[in-house]
Amino acid sequence: MNQEVETIEGPDKDERTWGMLCHLVAFSGFIVPFGTIIGPLVIWLIKKDEMPFVDDQGKESLNFQLTMLIAFVVAGLLCIVLIGFLLLPILVVYVIVVLIIASIKSNDGVKYRYPYTIRFIK
Repeated sequence: MNQEVETIEGPDKDERTWGMLCHLVAFSGFIVPFGTIIGPLVIWLIKKDEMPFVDDQGKESLNFQLTMLIAFVVAGLLCIVLIGFLLLPILVVYVIVVLIIASIKSNDGVKYRYPYTIRFIK
């Protein structure tokens, strides 16, 4: 039996690594103010024209980080009525978990889409 198998070209190792870094660099926000946005933005701006996978994942990471910035501001404001104190730790755990998942998927060459994300950059 001679079957032809169609192979689909995925991102190469460098693209996958840079795509993964678009997500992982957001952890810098725990150390540097606005690092969650600045880190992915810098990688995306540098690599978007030469690596389509990084262009996609950089936009996805930026959209997620902007959405989470809005969520944290809203949760911070809701601390006035005490519900924000419950929401803030939940948001932190959520961000950590999905960032790790996105990083692993990007390293595998999968175009990861964050759930509950507003698509500001298309």
